[in-house]
Amino acid sequence: MSMLRRLLTRLRSFVGASPEHTPAEIDFKNLERALAYSIHDRQLFQQALSHRSYVQSTANTAGSSNERLEFLGDSVLNLVVGEYLYRNEPLAQEGALTKNRARLVNRKALSVLANELHLDEYILISPQTVQISSRGMETILSDAFEAVVGALYLDGGFEQARMFIERCLRTAVKRGTLTFTDENFKSQLLEQSQACGLGIPRYVTVKEAGPDHDRTFTVEVFIENKSYGTGIGKNKKDAEQAAAAHALPRIAEDTASE
Repeated sequence: MSMLRRLLTRLRSFVGASPEHTPAEIDFKNLERALAYSIHDRQLFQQALSHRSYVQSTANTAGSSNERLEFLGDSVLNLVVGEYLYRNEPLAQEGALTKNRARLVNRKALSVLANELHLDEYILISPQTVQISSRGMETILSDAFEAVVGALYLDGGFEQARMFIERCLRTAVKRGTLTFTDENFKSQLLEQSQACGLGIPRYVTVKEAGPDHDRTFTVEVFIENKSYGTGIGKNKKDAEQAAAAHALPRIAEDTASE
């Protein structure tokens, strides 16, 4: 089950419950295991995992959302990832380093890191947020990851935060859920089709399924009215990229046989 689906399922189980019956306890033992870190100040991590909708929906007016910790974590992430790339990509120029850092700290990448940690199992959020879109859920999860980084920095210092971030990056890259390289398959397909003297790829959405907050798109790519592949994604952009990735080996086979 995907991270977004797990969180949506968890939220739906809360629908109809009054705020005081919405779970407010975090399983810190399992959280420490997920983070590979022994927490000193639990209140910091309680705040890091408290979405503003949860704070607003409870009677606990003294509670704070994770927005301030998110701000701090964003700064720590940019520094750590920048240093990581500087050390691990000695031949890369400034422009490439900047692009690679942006690729590793954007909303989508951070939601992938949150998924690796199953962070969705610990986020405190209002049941009413169940109506939010998949993109909105992705933002909530990436923000929570940044806030956890901020909490780690305050609770254990910069070195603990650095080790945590680098460990998350290495794990995601090893599992293939995150990459340092630009995988713009649409751009690659366009270049290859033009190099072969073919037309410009045309992408057609052939199917949309699922509720509004959790849509799935199927896209088919055509070159000179010939279908070269299909792709599925949670939005049209991702589905088009998947279709282009499917089409690349097929167009290579066609041109090699000519």
